[in-house]
Amino acid sequence: MSTKIKRNAPIALLIKDFANKKSGKVSESRVEIKRRFEFLDWKDQKKIMQLFLDSGKVDREWAYSMLIDYWDKSFEKKIKALWEEYHEAKCSWIIQRYFPVKFLLDHFDEFTGDRDYYFLCLRLAEDKEFIIDKSKLSQTDYLSVIYHTGRNIEENEAEQILYEVVHDTCLDCEPWFAINKYKDVRKGEIMGPSLFQNVAHILYYLQKMDHTNVTNAFDAWNERVQMAIFESPEFKKIKLREINEGVYKNEMIKLARKYSYLSLNDKYKKESDPTIEEMLKPKHYYIIAPIQEQLTAEPEKKEESPMASDPALLDDLITQNPAVERLVKNFELETNTDELPF
Repeated sequence: MSTKIKRNAPIALLIKDFANKKSGKVSESRVEIKRRFEFLDWKDQKKIMQLFLDSGKVDREWAYSMLIDYWDKSFEKKIKALWEEYHEAKCSWIIQRYFPVKFLLDHFDEFTGDRDYYFLCLRLAEDKEFIIDKSKLSQTDYLSVIYHTGRNIEENEAEQILYEVVHDTCLDCEPWFAINKYKDVRKGEIMGPSLFQNVAHILYYLQKMDHTNVTNAFDAWNERVQMAIFESPEFKKIKLREINEGVYKNEMIKLARKYSYLSLNDKYKKESDPTIEEMLKPKHYYIIAPIQEQLTAEPEKKEESPMASDPALLDDLITQNPAVERLVKNFELETNTDELPF
């Protein structure tokens, strides 16, 4: 038995049913209008966006999102009125992108969202007399504004920003699962500071602004950090462990942060910096755990035997059994150290 295909209602009928709040078909029409929107004629798209702007908050916010890509100056008066009445965040996105510069300057203090200053700078900093307040921007956003508005910075500032971002990433004690801040590495590869996402963004803008002296010097420094990791006792232990890709990446993140920090010029370090041990503790280790300990009294546990996958077990075997020690040494001698994994 064949299923009957539902035929599309005319878009004019859907618009009419959505506009008539007593039609009983508002929700059904809303879904269908959104589904078809990008394939409609411009005159119907304009009519729909106007209708949604006159509706409730959820519908207004959908219309704001559409206007980012389908902006037309005919909406300026309506958007201005909605901004003055509601001051909604998504409405401000349209204003910052499309309204005249004079309006932005006259209403500058009204834009208080987290990224508002960045988007305002992208418009206002094209005027070279506009002074950028660097303290209100992240280092990445600052360089983005500089580059996209046709400005540039001195070489010493470029170098300072780059290594300050390395420093801050090393001290960013996020939980282990915040690995999206770092680019991927496969097992056997070495992660260097160039694979920190924020550092990669800084390098991108510096290359775009032709700061090749800074980026070339960084590349050489990055290789030295990778070599220090490769020769470290921690990496040699990792090579002996049976671990999956996710755990390997997490271990490499810790090593990259540690040896990047140790390799930094002292002028980029601060007296308030934590010790290496404290630096590598994820936030949840020393914030959440103490709270849990206060709430629940842990029963005393008997000492458990180490699991077979525990790397500490191998260390014990090496200590207690000379034959195992010789086997491990032979294994390391057979490793091809001429081809470094980076």
